[in-house]
Amino acid sequence: MSAIAVEGLQHHYGDFVAVHDLAFEIRSGQVVALLGPNGSGKTTTLEILEGYLAPTAGRVWVLGADPRRAGRAWRARIGVVLQSTSLDLGLSVRDALTVFAQLYARARPIEEVLDLIGLEADPETRIGQLSGGQQRRVDLGLGLIGRPELLFLDEPTTGLDPAARRTSWTIIEQLASEGTTVLLSTHYMDEAEHVADRLLVLDHGRLVSDCSPGEFRASTATSRVRLALPPDVPISPLPASFAGHLVRGELDLLVDGADLPGVLGELLDWTSANGVDVAGLQVVPPSLEDVYLRLTTPEQPTHVPACV
Repeated sequence: MSAIAVEGLQHHYGDFVAVHDLAFEIRSGQVVALLGPNGSGKTTTLEILEGYLAPTAGRVWVLGADPRRAGRAWRARIGVVLQSTSLDLGLSVRDALTVFAQLYARARPIEEVLDLIGLEADPETRIGQLSGGQQRRVDLGLGLIGRPELLFLDEPTTGLDPAARRTSWTIIEQLASEGTTVLLSTHYMDEAEHVADRLLVLDHGRLVSDCSPGEFRASTATSRVRLALPPDVPISPLPASFAGHLVRGELDLLVDGADLPGVLGELLDWTSANGVDVAGLQVVPPSLEDVYLRLTTPEQPTHVPACV
């Protein structure tokens, strides 16, 4: 069963095309990460799916309804955490959750939400006295208090410290285990790899890849070659092909699979001629971030095929 279905979606701001001919489907219970550079169309796409913005063209179905025409009963089935919100800073955390809980017929108990978002020790603290990261956790609590079937998260962990980010990941995993569908946008590759079943990558308003994290990582035949060079050892200049890839005394470059034997041969010839120890030489598969940057950086265009 599909929680979201998108066909030929477009959205224009005047002459600027923010979203161009998107088509994808998200099955119920999936956790899907929406990735892309700033200006790639992520937030516009989310706002259309949430019913805040009308598409210029195309069709969108969310939980079986057109978001722009769906009523209060439909809206009670979704949860939304926007990129930025205007919380009433004078309310306590408990008061804010209580106000929102009254909007839903099956709201989660306040104490359960406080525990989920890690603010069980601060229920009476006014929101204005919380740190920015703690306020972001309140946003998350308000988004999940109604037990949504589908939860939209627009960069939910921006501003959180590493421990709080991992707490948020645990919340997402728990919601997914309960059958909640989650669509989140993020700039954190480790977050996408940790929580998502599937990655949708947008670039200039177009869907350029649709894969699981594992498929995405494996979709480009590149390897990362790393070698720490010894300090204060007289060595001849690096070959020209390596010179631009020396970072803080470490050689670090991405190499296409077909070029790997030649690159390694050239590197080993140079290290042998200069007496450089190669015990620390590493040849590893690319990270998720490596593939993402190759896909979305104009200077390094790389086609990553749709996988799903």
